[in-house]
Amino acid sequence: MSNLARLEALLFVAGEDGLSLQDLAGLSDMAPTAVLQQLEKLAEQYRTNQDSALSLLETSKRYKLVTKDSYADLLRQYSRTPINQSLSRASLEVLSIIAYKQPITRIEVDDIRGVNSSGSISKLQAFGLIREDGKKEVLGRPNLYVTTDYFLDFMGINSLEDLPDASSIELKDEEMTLFQEKEALDEEVEKTDAD
Repeated sequence: MSNLARLEALLFVAGEDGLSLQDLAGLSDMAPTAVLQQLEKLAEQYRTNQDSALSLLETSKRYKLVTKDSYADLLRQYSRTPINQSLSRASLEVLSIIAYKQPITRIEVDDIRGVNSSGSISKLQAFGLIREDGKKEVLGRPNLYVTTDYFLDFMGINSLEDLPDASSIELKDEEMTLFQEKEALDEEVEKTDAD
């Protein structure tokens, strides 16, 4: 049995959790540098094999087997089947807010969205995309929410710094109008409170 095949078998069984370099070294009785060389060889093998749908991904300092980008449309179509639908638009909106503003409380998310977000937050926690990360030191000590390592994997990024710059995201005209109206209303409320 080759070292490459052993590492591939371990990564396959680990699934979406993946394995760290140290995990792979310990399980395969290989030095970390040897494991790294074998992983590079495996990644190259997947890159050059047109008959393989797999690719090796490193995310959050863990290695895992994933499908190649060229299969994205096929897998997107599969994920749209009723049995595989998982996150609603509201949940994705809440997830985006938490990703960019973390750590953040539910009330702060509600203020940004203008509606109650408790259902979406519960769903995101159930999917393992966000988690509680302490309490905010204010009256009532509300929970603070942050994204998880699984969120990084879900997004296919290594760190939060890899998220697109929020200022570069263009809003549709009607979304911009609603956003501007909310900002103007917030400013009026602040002026009234100050007076």
